[in-house]
Parts: sequence; structure tokens; C-alpha cells
Amino acid sequence: MPDVIDHRPNRQPQPDRIKRDPAPSRLQYRLERMWLRPIWRRAVRVGVPAFLVAMTAGIWLSDEDRRAQLSDGVQHVLDKVQSREEFLVRTMVIEGVSPVVDEALRKMLPVDLPASSFDIDLTALRLQVMQLDVIESVDLRIKPGGILSAVVKEREPAVLWRHARGIEILDRTGHRVASVTSRDVRADLPLIAGEGADLAVPEALSLIDAAGPILPRVRGLVRKGERRWDLELDHGQKIMLPAEDAVIALQAAIALDRAQDLLGRDITAVDLRNPSQPALRLGIDARNTIREARGQALLGPDGKVIIPEDDKKGG
Repeated sequence: MPDVIDHRPNRQPQPDRIKRDPAPSRLQYRLERMWLRPIWRRAVRVGVPAFLVAMTAGIWLSDEDRRAQLSDGVQHVLDKVQSREEFLVRTMVIEGVSPVVDEALRKMLPVDLPASSFDIDLTALRLQVMQLDVIESVDLRIKPGGILSAVVKEREPAVLWRHARGIEILDRTGHRVASVTSRDVRADLPLIAGEGADLAVPEALSLIDAAGPILPRVRGLVRKGERRWDLELDHGQKIMLPAEDAVIALQAAIALDRAQDLLGRDITAVDLRNPSQPALRLGIDARNTIREARGQALLGPDGKVIIPEDDKKGG
């Protein structure tokens, strides 16, 4: 067999290769461990881009001319949007008020129509409307079609309050409604008088309701010492009520009047300030009748004793 000749070049013997350690380096290990935490992944994915954007915006806005240009552009866009036809308010409608209050509201509401709905501050307008004492509540809304709607609830007059500064109309809670020059303006309303009477309007109305059988004779209620009431009647009579349970005391006085015609007699006052010890204050005629029966000197219209002419001469 012929010899086989190897024509391949002679290979030099290769040195032994150093095997690479598959374990990560300490730095790589720490980075991988950090990447496993969600907070670091969010910081890299969100925080770094946000920081770059903020830094770029800050550098761009550091120029005063650029800031002014940006502000003007934004304002121009806002003005263009707010002035669109669908945002314009052209009409104001007021519901639930009398003509006088309607006119007063239109004068005091600082709204020049047409105006953009963005320029109308409903909260400020409501505070402006609530300055009128006659207004109890108001609902302000901008309705479709460019309508500014004001649904108003007026306070209902309940009593007239006469005090040192004039006469005012109050509602059932004692809140002021309006001022009047005389009682004849609202003769249909009951009259209360005295300082502090406005703070006890609910009690006054309860007494007026309880005085139903003698209501035609009632002239009004007078607050005494800011703690109790006197019910003033015609012919100079009055019922002096206690500070507590005044309605019960008044009902008892009315029952006594219906049974014995108490108020039809010559009595100037029924004193019920102490319900356990009621008292009557007699008129001049009744007192003179008693004094005459006792042989005593009579009283004059002023309540003073009348001295006979003979006694004056003798004196």
C-alpha cells in the first residue's frame, strides 16, 4: 500500500484555553438585583424620560420671550373657544318673584349680556342676590340656548315688628323682609313690638293662633324685658302672659272669658305672669263702684282720689 502523504500544513500545538466563569460579576449582579425591583424599573422607564422632558422644557422656558409667546398663544386659544356661539349667554330669566323684586334683581346683578358663560361666576352672583333680605334662596343655572336662569324663593311676610327705629316686616323665623312706613301698608299682618321681639317670632305666631276667638280685638303683642309677652286688646285692655307656657295661660284666659265674659267687664288687665296666682286690674268705673260701696272717695280718670270741694275749703 502506498504511503499516504499529508499535504495539510503543519499545525502548531494550541495552548489550553482559559474557561470563562459563567457567574456574573459583582456589579452585574447588583444591577440585576436592582432591576428586579418595580420602583427601579419605573424610575428608569418613567422617571428618566420625565426628567429629560422637564429639563428640556425648563431650558426652553427660561427665555422670557418664549414664555410670553407661549402665554399669548394659550390665551388666544382660550378666548377663541370661550367666545364661541354655543357658550354665549344672551338672556336672563328670573322666576318666582314679584315684579318689584324682579326689577331689583336685574339692577343689582352685574351681568352685561351677551357674555361668555366662562365669564359668569354663578357663586359670586348668588352671594350678590342673597344680600336682598326678601330672598330666602336662589338657584342660578346656565341653561342650553344661552339662558341665565334664576329660580328665586321669596320670604313670606308673617308679622310687623315695631321698634324704636321704625317698622319692619319679618318672616316666620324672624328674618327681616322689608321696611314699611306705617302699619297701614300691611294691615293684614299681626303686629309685634318691643326690643327682642324679632327673636321670638315663632312664639308670637303661636300666641296669635291661640287668640283666635278674640282675634278681632287683638291690637298686637308687646315684648317685655325680652322674656315674656303682653297681649294688647282694644279698649285699653291687655293680658299679661308668663315667660313660660304663655300659650297655655292665654288659652285659660280665653276659656274664662267665654265662660264668664271676663274681657267684657271693666277690667284693664288680666295678670297671668304667675299662673298659680292670677290677678285682675279693674278699670276706674269698677274701682269707683267698690269704693262707693265702702264709703271711700272716688277716683278720677287719672287714678287719683277726687277731693270734694267742701273738704278743699275746709282744709
